[in-house]
Amino acid sequence: MWKLATASLALVSSLVFAGPKVEVETNLGAFTLELSQEKAPVTVANFLKYVEDGSYEGTIFHRVIPGFMAQGGGFDTDMKMKETYAPIKNEASNGLKNQTASIAMARTSNPNSATRQFFINLTDNNFLDYDQRPPGYAVFGQVTQGFDVIQAMATKPTHTVGRYADVPVTPIIINKVTLQP
Repeated sequence: MWKLATASLALVSSLVFAGPKVEVETNLGAFTLELSQEKAPVTVANFLKYVEDGSYEGTIFHRVIPGFMAQGGGFDTDMKMKETYAPIKNEASNGLKNQTASIAMARTSNPNSATRQFFINLTDNNFLDYDQRPPGYAVFGQVTQGFDVIQAMATKPTHTVGRYADVPVTPIIINKVTLQP
């Protein structure tokens, strides 16, 4: 029964996230994301703009909270904020959930303020979902390989840098981000 349930979950997951694949190489290892272009077209197109222009390279995971999430893509190793494209519409009502290994857009208190920063859920964070806390945080994909790299991030010591808490003491750097064929 357990094997059947796992196989069913994998099949459903592969259908929901049957979109572009992106490999992210960090100084801790690599992981692969599969994006849901069907459910989150605006968010996926926005994320891919940063992938294609190469501006995620050299950014860091600047906020890592064990048992919650790892956030990155917006700051360089000196904690200087990177330039962004215009903010996008929040697609949190797309039915995708902030479950373990999902990737979602970070934003301010303005629901339509997401630009380049994203986070990967280390656990199920349903309180971030649209149906639990409108307007929610837009999930647009999931880690399909290398989730152990994300879990390893949560084992690293953190500190406060200026007004930013939970910053890894040793930077977790995104070295390369590649759209897979």
